[in-house]
Amino acid sequence: MSEVLSLVGQLRLVGLVLVGLGVGHAVLPWAVGWPADLAGTTLLTRQVSYVHVFFIGLVCALFGLLPLCLAPDLLAGGRLGAVLLAGQTLFWGLRWLFEFVVFSPKLWRGDALRTAAHVALCLLWTWVTAVFAAALWQVW
Repeated sequence: MSEVLSLVGQLRLVGLVLVGLGVGHAVLPWAVGWPADLAGTTLLTRQVSYVHVFFIGLVCALFGLLPLCLAPDLLAGGRLGAVLLAGQTLFWGLRWLFEFVVFSPKLWRGDALRTAAHVALCLLWTWVTAVFAAALWQVW
């Protein structure tokens, strides 16, 4: 249990969750109803939407593979590890911020499932950002 609570363990766990999140993007468009929503748009808009969700999923999976496979290397104290941790902290910190600044509460207020998803995502981005920030702090 202490291994999971260690910074290496938390980095690996974050990596596993991010890989899962990336794979989950394969079904995300259907889970949120994109086919119906995009039916009235142009072919270009539909294709760009699906291509973007694919690449976002790929980035999530690749960002997850770094700490999943290389947690000790990221914490070793070199410049490359520090830059990668800084990049992850910035990226996921901005994602955390966007949950509050970009997504309107109109999207989830009054809908129990969407409210639960909003709260879960707020907690997820907080945890992910905090783990990367703690790792960056340790490296510095």
